[in-house]
Amino acid sequence: MTTLQADQTLDCSGLLCPMPVIKTSRAIKEVQVGQVLKLIATDPGAPPDMEAWSRQTGHELLDSQTEDGKFVFFIRRAK
Repeated sequence: MTTLQADQTLDCSGLLCPMPVIKTSRAIKEVQVGQVLKLIATDPGAPPDMEAWSRQTGHELLDSQTEDGKFVFFIRRAK
């Protein structure tokens, strides 16, 4: 298993929808095209929200996993 390296981390623990999506939309603009944003969220709605967000925005959801009760996403900026 390859470990993904994040260029920036966004911790949205404790925030409920739509805040993780809003904060991710802002944070992805702070990394360069091709760089990776790591998002940490506790909202149970985060997995389907982030899948839909990546489809709608064109950014690449590289990985989605659960670690210690938290949802962790790696998203590559596409444009």
